Amino acid sequence: MNLHLEKTNGCSVLFIKEERIDAHNAGELKETILRLIEQGEINIIIQLEHVRFIDSSGLGALLSGHKNAEAKSGRLAIANLQQQVLSMFELTRLNRIFDIYADLNEAFET
Repeated sequence: MNLHLEKTNGCSVLFIKEERIDAHNAGELKETILRLIEQGEINIIIQLEHVRFIDSSGLGALLSGHKNAEAKSGRLAIANLQQQVLSMFELTRLNRIFDIYADLNEAFET
């Protein structure tokens, strides 16, 4: 999976440079997020600008990260969703659980 990590404004920003998050790569994403949390990086923004498709495996990986970050008094937020991906969050009502931002600047402001 093509991932890039940057630390900015006290947050770890994980850029996902894939068009799909599905059963083939969701496990790697989940492991990466959990490793960050174990290393003390509990404020994470997942940047999904390039992702055009996400399935239940991908949503599950993000949800696992969200729960683990919250358990350590942190947060896992989502930024730059494509409309198709946002629709999946809305359909599954995960938009009520995640902090979703239009872009990184908006995510940093909160």
